Amino acid sequence: MVFSKKPDLDFINQMGKDNMPGFLEINFTAIGDDFLEAEMPVNNKTKQPMGLLHGGANVVLAETLGSIAAILTLNLDTHYAVGLEINANHLRAVKEGKVLGRATPLHIGRKTQVWEIKIIDNQGKLSCISRITMAILQK
Repeated sequence: MVFSKKPDLDFINQMGKDNMPGFLEINFTAIGDDFLEAEMPVNNKTKQPMGLLHGGANVVLAETLGSIAAILTLNLDTHYAVGLEINANHLRAVKEGKVLGRATPLHIGRKTQVWEIKIIDNQGKLSCISRITMAILQK
């Protein structure tokens, strides 16, 4: 397992309740030995004016997943993680329903972590792929 301990999904969802993940209704749905998943509705909060899922909302979902996954690998008494770089390729438009993101580690080091986030639509088709690099800092 890449996480420092088996995290509780209710605890993770409460962390984002009163900030950006809560506003966009991001809900963490699954955690495994080497992945973290969350879903986000495609609604008026997450669509752009043409009625499609906003690319920025995809990036918020990706950064939320990568950031939370990274901090779950750390001893939070001594370290924390901050985003250093993120990119996203928007591959397929999504008009309705929900999208599901899954973060998996590509590199977990002492000073940096790199996470890949794949976002799929209701039909299981890849709509966005993102990669985030996290800086690991001492408190």
